[in-house]
Amino acid sequence: MHPKGQLLAVRLAAVAGVVALPSRTQQSALHRPILNVELGPRPEFLVNDMDEGWLKDRLSSCLEMEMQPTKFSIGHRGGGCLQLPEETLESIVAGTRMGAGIQECDVAFTSDLELVCRHDQCDLHTTTNIVATELNAKCTQPFTPAGNGTAATAKCCTSDITLAEFKSLCSKMDGFNASATTPEDFLDGTAAWRTDLYSTCGTVLSHKDFIGLVDQLGLDFTPELKTPPAAVPMPFNGWFTQEKFAQKLVDEYREANIDFKRVWPQSFLFADVAYWIKNEPEFGKQALLLDESGDTPATFPGAIANLTFYKDSGVRNVAPPLPYLVTLDDNNEIIPSAYAIEAKRLGLDIVTWSLERSGPLAKVGNGPDYYYSTIYNSTKNDGDIYNLVDVLAREVGVRGIFSDWSSTVTLYANCFGIFP
Repeated sequence: MHPKGQLLAVRLAAVAGVVALPSRTQQSALHRPILNVELGPRPEFLVNDMDEGWLKDRLSSCLEMEMQPTKFSIGHRGGGCLQLPEETLESIVAGTRMGAGIQECDVAFTSDLELVCRHDQCDLHTTTNIVATELNAKCTQPFTPAGNGTAATAKCCTSDITLAEFKSLCSKMDGFNASATTPEDFLDGTAAWRTDLYSTCGTVLSHKDFIGLVDQLGLDFTPELKTPPAAVPMPFNGWFTQEKFAQKLVDEYREANIDFKRVWPQSFLFADVAYWIKNEPEFGKQALLLDESGDTPATFPGAIANLTFYKDSGVRNVAPPLPYLVTLDDNNEIIPSAYAIEAKRLGLDIVTWSLERSGPLAKVGNGPDYYYSTIYNSTKNDGDIYNLVDVLAREVGVRGIFSDWSSTVTLYANCFGIFP
């Protein structure tokens, strides 16, 4: 066992009164609901960075409140992945400690058709240590070093390996070094505004592990069914179709005796949501249709028009990215967008993503960063994040916000009493 895993096991064993050290695969069963929510230093840092005004005064007055978990704060890839490896036990525990009331697992599948938590079907080469292990040989494209003006490359998919092999991996911060000449160097690509301090050997999770962990923590679930890339053509192995994939997701919650009222399934693929609505209506009732159909000025009007089709098809919840929901008025103040106004008119519930996914706003300035592009022109400092959250909550009326650092949303929700 990795030294970090041993330390975690010792601490968990002490809490549970267990003498023997549990394996990494047993650790999730030892967690219980987290009652002491801790914000940490970031929310106060952001509040202090705000311009003077009523919102800063209100949030400042709430910094010493006793915080409670809230479903308004959704753990994106766990909710701790601003600093901890995403889609891991550690990120989920950190996000829950920071008040996330709903936890996410992006669901991919292995070669033996077991479901696992990974943001992409083919991201193991950037999110785990796979290229520095013997499993590199099984990758769709094993590690190739940089040389002669060519960047280092690799492509490793969860469907390249079995569940047992997947569980042997260590998760790390997402990133890679394109100039690497060795597999070890390839793993060293963490963005400067993140950290490797906690990236010692993140505990990867199967979807069943995720269900057990989140159930023990007493939270709701929001699994996202991934659409496999072209490198993994469906039906996989000639028979595992996207519909079988969607049904297997449902079956794992049913087998675990999870009340579907606690599950908020997601997909970017309308066919997945339509499948759940038709074949598993209780499960599909709370499905989130992730929408990225309006990423350009030319396609944005079509995304707004599609909302009527979604509503008529039985979709109740839409989940667009942050910039779909806000725009700037003539005074460069953040206001609801035409998309947000139409979704509200149709009676659709709205969830959005992903706060704290990007680097510091003040540092990035007017760069090409997608998630905050809408508010760049009005951004003076990082504290403007809370101006965005305020408009999303009070004027757009979103039901929840995915965040890479859960305490940012938790402070706002507690301060304004948002506990959906």
